[in-house]
Amino acid sequence: MLQGLLSNLDRDRPLIRVQFTSFAVATVLLPLSGLLACLVTSLIYHYEESTYTHCQVSNYLPSISSAISREPEIYIWRSCVGLHSAPRYLVTVAYFNFYRGRFATRLPELLLSGLALVSSLAENTGLLLLTYVASTESYKIHKYSFVVFIGCSLLHMLITCRLWYVIKRHYVNPEEKTSFLWKARIFLFNISCCAAAAYFFRRHNKYCETGVYTLFAAFEYLVVFSNMAFHMTAFWDFGSAQVMVATLPEDKRY
Repeated sequence: MLQGLLSNLDRDRPLIRVQFTSFAVATVLLPLSGLLACLVTSLIYHYEESTYTHCQVSNYLPSISSAISREPEIYIWRSCVGLHSAPRYLVTVAYFNFYRGRFATRLPELLLSGLALVSSLAENTGLLLLTYVASTESYKIHKYSFVVFIGCSLLHMLITCRLWYVIKRHYVNPEEKTSFLWKARIFLFNISCCAAAAYFFRRHNKYCETGVYTLFAAFEYLVVFSNMAFHMTAFWDFGSAQVMVATLPEDKRY
């Protein structure tokens, strides 16, 4: 069970107690709603600027970097990602503790658990950097932050699928089997969308064809949406857990 952030808690005096399923949904909904709001706002109020390309060919969808780089979109996106980042770090640690319990006697899986922890932390940090350093402010930092985010995201998904494959083989919990199947499906979909987005981005820069950048943007959306869906599978992994914040007992405050 996930507990609060304090040790030696007074279990009878919780300040906040939330089901982990609700916690996971809210964590994913923050960046999802923020991204959708930014895309809609860009299309309505900043269509020409957000869909402009260096080739000056027709383009009908803004890239995510373009959609989150103007006002008020930049404030919407930064607020949503900033609010969701702390829970994401908490979930990362929760997964690591979960894996340590499951693989206490299996060294290869323990090492993979540590690598999953590092890649997840790097993924979230990369997301924060590309969020708070817009492409219009420092394209180089924004670009490399995006590379870290995507690279570590794919690595984290791959390792997670491997760990849950082992769990599925040795445990019979139906929710864990369901979680593994959805993780595997979403990972394959995500990596396919990454490959398609990379192809259309390269083709756009090389040939400057009409509509190609639109296809890149569409697949970029699918990459991000499937990334969010992958993290939503925590719904099955910690279904009975709770997130709790409690006060210290009176005699332990001083």
